[in-house]
Amino acid sequence: MTPASPIDPASDSGSAGGEAARRRSELGAFLRLRRERIDPEDVGLSRGTRRRTPGLRREEVAQLSGIGVAWYTWLEQGRRINPSVQVLDAIARTLRLDRTERDHLYRLADVPGVPLDVSARAPQPPEHQTILDALTPLPASIVTARYDVLAFNDAYAALDPGLALLPPPDRNVLRHLFTSDEHLQPLVEWEREVSFMVAQLRAESGRHLGDPHWTEFIRQLSERSTRFAEMWARHEVASSVTRRKSFWTVDGDQLSVIATGCVMTSAPDTKMWIYTPDGEETERLLGELVDRYRESGPAGLLEQGARTGRGRRSAH
Repeated sequence: MTPASPIDPASDSGSAGGEAARRRSELGAFLRLRRERIDPEDVGLSRGTRRRTPGLRREEVAQLSGIGVAWYTWLEQGRRINPSVQVLDAIARTLRLDRTERDHLYRLADVPGVPLDVSARAPQPPEHQTILDALTPLPASIVTARYDVLAFNDAYAALDPGLALLPPPDRNVLRHLFTSDEHLQPLVEWEREVSFMVAQLRAESGRHLGDPHWTEFIRQLSERSTRFAEMWARHEVASSVTRRKSFWTVDGDQLSVIATGCVMTSAPDTKMWIYTPDGEETERLLGELVDRYRESGPAGLLEQGARTGRGRRSAH
């Protein structure tokens, strides 16, 4: 494996340079402490009798990671070098870093994008689904910063059965809103809501520059939807806030809810969104929808809406 070319050491100047130097110092200390906790036997090496310090030696980390010993030494010493994503991944595997440690490694190395797509799609812990189910009849879901829907409860599925019908890998709110048929669109104020969501996506994308999963997602959605491409080109940004939203039911009734996002401490790149009814009528309609969903499932619920002759209206 060939890492990025090392940069000759030089003194940093200014506040930005001082911050970079501190970050490199933190990176070196982090790597040293992480390698010291790895038992040589755990990676197939003999402990021997001449080890003076615990854990792995620098040359062993370099060998196991497929990089040069001098280059890895410079990295621990805080020298000004530019580690590539591939090199950091190899070091993370050698040092057996968990997801939080791996994210920390990327930040200290000043890599702008951390490819978390695989771990983000990992199965959710069962207690997450237990919490979601306990919130019913409040619609609730767990969604990534890229709007991938990782889990949801029956109330959420009753509110948007079109999304619930999609295979799990395809359950992305923005892709659903920009590419699904009009009768599957759940938002009353479609233009306002999706513009806000695209602005949130743009703000989050700044934390994932260079992440191939984000780049490919935006490219594909831009190709499939000219409206998304137009909104994306505006470069508008927004932060996540509690807000009122209105949904069409499968029967064409309007539901008004308050959307509240709660950061998942076990996965900081995800949030649990909870929709609280904004009025007694919405509360009543939600309760009825959940009962019908549990009897008929998402496809049956959509068929019932089609038979009423009212259907779901769309504002876009």
